Formats: sequence, C-alpha cells, structure tokens
Amino acid sequence: MIHLAPDIVIHEKELNFEFVRSSGPGGQNVNKVATAVQLRFDVRTSAGIPADIKNRLMKLAGKRLTDDGMLIIRASRFRKQEQNRQDARERLVRLLKAAAVKPKKRIKTRPTKAAKERKLTAKKQRGHLKKLRHKITDGE
Repeated sequence: MIHLAPDIVIHEKELNFEFVRSSGPGGQNVNKVATAVQLRFDVRTSAGIPADIKNRLMKLAGKRLTDDGMLIIRASRFRKQEQNRQDARERLVRLLKAAAVKPKKRIKTRPTKAAKERKLTAKKQRGHLKKLRHKITDGE
C-alpha cells in the first residue's frame, strides 16, 4: 500500500508490473533477461485518489497516459529487475505528489500609473532610437 496523504492511498493490487527486455547496450544480458519494468496504473478506476487529483494527474502524465486512462511508466535505468520496479514505483509517487499540489488561483492585477508611464517613456525612447537609424535626406 502506498500512503501519500490521508486522502491518497494506492493499493498494491492496483499496480500492474510487466517485465520486458531492456533496450540499448548490455550485450547478452539485454537479449536474455527481462529487466525493464512497465508499471501500469489505471487512473480512472482508482478508488484511492480524489477526482480533482485524478484530473491533474492525467494532465501531468502527458504521453504516458493512454486514451482509456492507463498510466504507463517504463523503467529500465538499472540492470536488476527489483531496482527498476522500485524506480517505477518512486516515479509514480513523485507524479502523484506533484498532482496533489493545488495550483494557486491567479489574482488579476492592474498596472500602476507609474508602471504605465515607464512603459510609455521606454516606447518613446525606442521609437526615437529607430527614427535615428533612417537615412538623412536634404529636406530634414
């Protein structure tokens, strides 16, 4: 069982681990042993996560989320299956912790009078600088 907060609890039976062969260098070990881990977690049907956190998790997951709400985390950093399993579990926990943080509501503000004046003077100075770059004609 994974406890992140009082309202976020994930049971181990919700996590589905699939072991596949790792890619990249490693010689015979890569060709023979299935050390890479694919952690599959169904976000939509998970009972231990509140709806608002599920929505944020699905946005954060990006490409790792399938159309039917399955979150897939692939871990193949280590040469041992158990280390990759732990790595995948830790990455899921980090993702869930990030989704649990509520974003701050933006408070609309208006620029001050001084800020407006600074902006206008900067624009005038920039316009004057650009005007100086033009060719000088006899009439000016």
